[in-house]
Amino acid sequence: MDGTLMLAVQLTEWGRPPELREVPVPQPVGEELLLQVTAAGLCRSDLHVMDAAAASFDCPLPLTLGHEVAGTVLAAGPDADPTWLGETVVVHGIWSCGHCRNCVRGRENYCLRLRPRTTGAPAPIGNGLGYHGGLAQAMLVPSARHLVRTGGLDPAVAAPLTDAGLTAYHAVREHADLIDAHATCVVIGVGGLGHLGVQILRDMGAGRILAVDNRADAREMALRLGAEAAFPDVDSLRTAVSDGADVIIDFAGAPDTAQPAIRLLAPGGRLTVVGSAGARMEVGKHVGLAAGWRVTAPFWGPHADLVAVIDMARRGALHVQATPYPLAEGVETYRRLRAGDITGRAVLIPPPLVR
Repeated sequence: MDGTLMLAVQLTEWGRPPELREVPVPQPVGEELLLQVTAAGLCRSDLHVMDAAAASFDCPLPLTLGHEVAGTVLAAGPDADPTWLGETVVVHGIWSCGHCRNCVRGRENYCLRLRPRTTGAPAPIGNGLGYHGGLAQAMLVPSARHLVRTGGLDPAVAAPLTDAGLTAYHAVREHADLIDAHATCVVIGVGGLGHLGVQILRDMGAGRILAVDNRADAREMALRLGAEAAFPDVDSLRTAVSDGADVIIDFAGAPDTAQPAIRLLAPGGRLTVVGSAGARMEVGKHVGLAAGWRVTAPFWGPHADLVAVIDMARRGALHVQATPYPLAEGVETYRRLRAGDITGRAVLIPPPLVR
């Protein structure tokens, strides 16, 4: 396919919207694999990348966006495993080193090589976040170790699982020792990630799942997905958790969610802040919190958790609310995402490459 052009949604200037462009189809070398992209999800994290100042990210432009990617392995470099050819896959978007102490522990999302560089700018993380991503007809992956087979799962469903599904699963799975038939668990923010968090808690056997969202349609969705009750704000939840909550997952991460939520923890309870809407909170041993409190702020999730998420979806335990759009409408779809006009996850579907 040397010399062949493809469509790609690329960021060409910091602080500006992306553009739909024609670029060469990349060719795999070494252990690289070339994917024909079958679906790529849009994420609000992409908006943060677009809005960044030039010195905020340590990567050159133009950059093909897209870190939620499903595809089919189309070609392999000379040192790559050829048995992957033809496989339907998703991409684990954290391209870790594979060798540091966290990677060998299976904690690739905390790879020591992905720390901010001396300039203070974040190091490239993976596809669409420092390296060319999947909002294109094809994408290179540096190694098969970043892939997970999907077994034919609908690509429009599979792609959002690589971020929304993985992030939600990792945030919940960290508390597996507390999630049982006796547990009271709270999900704050029943949006693109929160609606998956409710389903993951249900699948893990949480006894009580309570939801918080200021949107009536989101509360209704939470009830359909398995929540016992849903509330418009954290304060109105208080009477329902008179004995305290064991696990609170805050997918909003706003000032009016995290601070009041931490005061609803039961002794030994845990608050996990996933959202990044400006939450600040006061914690300490002498500020009136329940004994044994714990606050975490996890990042994305490891490869093994992505395998588990794909398995959940394949057995019908996890359903993604996704809306497909043509790749050619990518720039407009980002505009709608920024305006809040999209419910669930938006997924771009590229046309197939002509070989």
